[in-house]
Amino acid sequence: MSLTFTMACQAYDRMDLLRRGAVRLGDAEVNFLDLPVEETFFRMARFREFDIAEMSLSSYTLSLSRGAPFVAIPVFPSRAFRHSAIYVREDSEITDAAQLAGRAVGVPEYQITAAVWIRGILAEHHGLPVSSVSYRTGGLDEPGRYEKIALDLPDDVSVTPISEGRTLSQMLLDGEIDAIHSARNPGPYNAPGHGGIRRLFPDTEAVERDYFARTGIFPIMHVLVVRRDVYEQHRWLPRELMRAAELSKRVGLAGIDETAALRFALPWLWAEVERTREALGDDWWPYGLEANRHVLDTFLRYSHEQGLAPERYRAEDLFAPETLERVVV
Repeated sequence: MSLTFTMACQAYDRMDLLRRGAVRLGDAEVNFLDLPVEETFFRMARFREFDIAEMSLSSYTLSLSRGAPFVAIPVFPSRAFRHSAIYVREDSEITDAAQLAGRAVGVPEYQITAAVWIRGILAEHHGLPVSSVSYRTGGLDEPGRYEKIALDLPDDVSVTPISEGRTLSQMLLDGEIDAIHSARNPGPYNAPGHGGIRRLFPDTEAVERDYFARTGIFPIMHVLVVRRDVYEQHRWLPRELMRAAELSKRVGLAGIDETAALRFALPWLWAEVERTREALGDDWWPYGLEANRHVLDTFLRYSHEQGLAPERYRAEDLFAPETLERVVV
């Protein structure tokens, strides 16, 4: 009887072969569950429901010192620049990140990957020390969100949950907090005129392009993990999963710059691809350890400096050893 592994991951273009079952893991089939990332993270971190899952890089890093229930492979389903993930009120006097010192900033969870990157970038490149801000945690547009992972933070880091029934978006509009760090747009921002909310950096694309030009970092958000008991039973799985993910990425991105007949419903996507290649190079979404070592090292430094990871992990510490070497004939 054929093996079947259940994999929870959002249906990205780079995961399309796996989603459609068009690529196998050895002789095993993939039962692909297309779930919102928040649901996948919650269910995997709390209940370990899936054999394979997309997971927050930050949550995975913290799990290493808490029983290491998962093993990652160097495949990164989600990457994103995060200067665009900082929001203030439309009428706010704040025009520079350093002005957030001494202010209250909302974030869905202190430990989420986007927030780790934002705090690290603002501290290292924009003069805003992590401990200079008071962080308020809770649901962005729906009350009742809490940290998935219990945290033991340094005394100089102030993190307080918001009151029951409140949301970060409404607190920003009501002036109870001064900014939000969020991977998702606050709900009001999606309304015509952006609902009284603006991004801190007006020309975020220019800021993010400059950041990459200076650092070479396209921030990694998520990683693929295998539940440890599944890994221990099937040590061949990480390498096969990496092979399948590499193939799925190549096929998923093929034709993204086609002009004869548009594969995707965006009229100038080919032009954006040209601009992206000019700024980030031909392979702007690399998998594997070495191509991403400097990105991972920066994130791991930020995680430790911010009181999350108990030690400064090495990039090698994150991944199944089977994925870090290749066969040479």
